[in-house]
Amino acid sequence: MQQPYESAGAGPAPGGPGQRARVLVVDDDPTVAEVVSGYLDRAGYVVDRAGDGPAALARAAAHWPDLVVLDLMLPGMDGLEVCRRMRGHGPVPVIMLTARGDEDDRILGLEVGADDYVTKPFSPRELVLRVESVLRRTRPAAGARPLRLAGLVVDPEARRATRNGEELALTIREFDLLAFFLRNPGRAYCREDLMREVWGWDFGDLSTVTVHVRRLRGKVEEDPGRPRLIQTVWGVGYRFEEPAPREAPTLREEAV
Repeated sequence: MQQPYESAGAGPAPGGPGQRARVLVVDDDPTVAEVVSGYLDRAGYVVDRAGDGPAALARAAAHWPDLVVLDLMLPGMDGLEVCRRMRGHGPVPVIMLTARGDEDDRILGLEVGADDYVTKPFSPRELVLRVESVLRRTRPAAGARPLRLAGLVVDPEARRATRNGEELALTIREFDLLAFFLRNPGRAYCREDLMREVWGWDFGDLSTVTVHVRRLRGKVEEDPGRPRLIQTVWGVGYRFEEPAPREAPTLREEAV
């Protein structure tokens, strides 16, 4: 089978001007935490470690991370709750570590807002490249003009999105997915296309795309159960459409 990763990439995204990105590794298995931390340290990241949920929250409060590598199965407070609480304090990219075969848990992690996940056992080299990929997408797109359509405004340079003037709380992947749709309205994309164009992977778990589309609909649609913007194209995938203006009711309709 073709290996998805060949090299260690171009190094970490900066945490700020002249700074290295800070990654918080949360895993109750000391061996996994040590190996992951070692690979990230050699890749140029500043690495913090925590062995459980409360320790992770304390570490994050002391030094807010640029990204969190978070084990789903933690003692006491699981990774889902840790993710929720961190997101309650501010936006932070999260890559979850999950056991192979636990599809429901992976989907739950994505529903909570994880930007990516890696299944155990995994290649530490793969994880480093996933970290690089997610952090690379947090960098502002210098000079990119705001995208405007259907009451939505996406500013790639400020990494800010609004709907009818109200700011949207989007994860990194949700933001990138919305920006891609706004750049390419009216065209249908299959999930493989979206995985490649938005996530940057040539193959992967396509349920990731499904979950992110569902979450994005919940934030941009008036009625997520009957989406008018992000439409399902049966047998193909998804298409972003600017809906036609609703027609005013006739006098007979008003009287009914």
